[in-house]
Amino acid sequence: MERGKMAELESLETAAEHERILREIESTDTACIGPTLRSVYDGEEHGRFMEKLEARIRNHDREIEKMCNFHYQGFVDSITELLKVRGEAQKLKNQVTDTNRKLQNEGKELIIAMEELKQCRLQQRNISATVDKLTLCLPVLEMYSKLREQMKSKRHYPALKTLEHLEHTYLPQVSHYRFCKIMVDNIPKLREEIKEVSMSDLKDFLESIRKHSDKIGETAMKQAQQQRNLDNIVSQHPRISGGKKSKKEVCASSDLEVKNTSPMSEQDSGILDVEDEDEDEEVPGAQDLVDFSPVYRCLHIYSVLDARETFENYYRKQRRKQARLVLQPPSNMHETLDGYRKYFNQIVGFFVVEDHILHTTQGLVNRAYIDELWEMALSKTIAALRTHSSYCSDPSLVLDLKNLIVLFADTLQGYGFPVNQLFDMLLEIQDQYSETLLKKWSGVFRNILDSDNYSPIPVTNEEVYKKIVGQFPFQDAELEKQPFPKKFPFSEFVPKVYNQIKEFIYACLKFSEDLHLSSTEVDDMIRKSTNLLLTRTLSNCLQNVIKRKNVGLTEDARHAAEEEIYTNLNQKIDQFLQLADYDWMAMEPGSKASDYLVDLIGFLRSTFAVFTHLPGKVAQTACMSACKHLSTSLMQLLLEAEVRQLTLGALQQFNLDVEECEQFARSGPVPGFQGDTLQLAFIDLRQLLDLFIQWDWSTYLADYGQPTCKYLRVNPTTALILLEKMRDTSRKNNVFAQFRKNERDKQKLIDTVAKQLRSLINSHHS
Repeated sequence: MERGKMAELESLETAAEHERILREIESTDTACIGPTLRSVYDGEEHGRFMEKLEARIRNHDREIEKMCNFHYQGFVDSITELLKVRGEAQKLKNQVTDTNRKLQNEGKELIIAMEELKQCRLQQRNISATVDKLTLCLPVLEMYSKLREQMKSKRHYPALKTLEHLEHTYLPQVSHYRFCKIMVDNIPKLREEIKEVSMSDLKDFLESIRKHSDKIGETAMKQAQQQRNLDNIVSQHPRISGGKKSKKEVCASSDLEVKNTSPMSEQDSGILDVEDEDEDEEVPGAQDLVDFSPVYRCLHIYSVLDARETFENYYRKQRRKQARLVLQPPSNMHETLDGYRKYFNQIVGFFVVEDHILHTTQGLVNRAYIDELWEMALSKTIAALRTHSSYCSDPSLVLDLKNLIVLFADTLQGYGFPVNQLFDMLLEIQDQYSETLLKKWSGVFRNILDSDNYSPIPVTNEEVYKKIVGQFPFQDAELEKQPFPKKFPFSEFVPKVYNQIKEFIYACLKFSEDLHLSSTEVDDMIRKSTNLLLTRTLSNCLQNVIKRKNVGLTEDARHAAEEEIYTNLNQKIDQFLQLADYDWMAMEPGSKASDYLVDLIGFLRSTFAVFTHLPGKVAQTACMSACKHLSTSLMQLLLEAEVRQLTLGALQQFNLDVEECEQFARSGPVPGFQGDTLQLAFIDLRQLLDLFIQWDWSTYLADYGQPTCKYLRVNPTTALILLEKMRDTSRKNNVFAQFRKNERDKQKLIDTVAKQLRSLINSHHS
């Protein structure tokens, strides 16, 4: 029973499922019916489904037939109406075709006009677009044309600015055009071309100023000379001020700006044409001769192109090369003053240009670079001047050279260059100048002496007498009292030589001008040169005259001349001794001989060095006489009454001076002395000083009077005088502390020695 119910239930479910599938088939698109049919065939009841499907089809067929029977008459009526409409439609078609043909015929001209209008509209749009594009392109083309024009006219710095605007402002707006891409690709080449052309201008400038350095330097030195003349005028007339500007003011006022001149003009070569200035007119500033715009332009261009360092290195390297060329003097420079002048002009011109570059550019050259160049120039210039000036034997040329060097130094000093070494070198040239003067005056003295008759000058009246006294300041009271005619006690060569000595001094003074020396330094320079003139040049000339047999000098005149030599030497020694300034109360001696004595020995050496032309006996006698006179004078200086007290330290200092004299005697200042003959002139001083310094009284007192006595030359009176001076000092200052065990023993010893000395003196007198 239950099984039957189950089968019935399953049959109902299957029927419901088939019904659902049929409805789905009826309502589903044919393309999507596959899944539905697959579900039928997947099931087990597809046979029953087919039966059900056929039943449904038959059902639908019956409904379709019923509907067609119901609507058949209406269908027939519709067909009839359609047939009628077809005829009317054919008529309408014919009318439309005819109308269309007429319309086509009538509209052909309009279509042609419309087509032309369409083309015009298209052209108008194209023109408008072209105008817009050209509006963008024309500024680019104009800038490029301007760039080319600037480069053609060699206005390189403006061309570089135009190139920057073109690259960064104009070309980006039209970068998609092919010609713009060509321009962009060409920009690096244009920059390189500008660099090369500007560098070429710089090379032309450097070459030009190298060739014209002497003109620049000549102008600068001329300006310095004018300023010096103006300073001299102002110093002579203090109330006159103003007028011409000082060199620094002129230089400051002539700072040049970059001129907008044609690059092909002469200015770009670096040198402007300047007519020769009259002497009375103001000389233009040295910088006014030079157009520095090529340097400025090239510097700006390389700065903009981030290549400033390259430019600076190139400029400095080239100028160093030019400096070395300028500093090489010509081999014949010493022959004329113009050779020196041109050499100096070139150096001044070089540094005037560099000084201007230093002050008008920022960093192209710096102070360290300028100082380095100047140090090199200074050393090479001084070396060249030392070499070439040594060839010069004409004192006039040496003096002119000195004035030129001073002007050279003053000019460069005006531009801030240190020139102390140049003035130091001038002192060296002064020695050479002095030598050339001595050679010249040697000839002058020989001519005077050769033409002299060596007879006293006769005077017949007061006028002639005053004339001679005016030439030579001779004063003799006895001669003035004598009546005319009378004779001067000398021949004509004396006033002539005197006047020539004055001329020599004037010539020496001329060299010392403008050397910025103190009056003391000038006096020392003149004194040194004059001493050489007298002790060497004039002395040699006189010696040669004396030696000549044909000179009419009598034997009494020769003896008088020799005596005059001895007397003058002794007088000169006395003059030196007047400079002695001993500190007789000094506790300790100095480390060397006194300055006055060193100078005195130096004078004696130089004097006896020129005595080689004198007869040997005369030179030996003069030397021995001088040494004896010096020894005697020193002994008197030690024993003079004004020296009341004397310390051992002062005595030791005095001993150093005597040792200096002995060293002079040992050196053989005059040949011909046997052994230590000349030293014996100082034996009295030596034994006296040894006795006191060694305090060897026991030996002196024991051996006194014996021929072998160590202190044979010490007079007891002299020893007592000196001992009294030292004893007074001992009582006051206890100077002899180093010789005593105690004060009482020391004083007792001095008293004992003094007593024994008095005894020796008394016994000697008796």
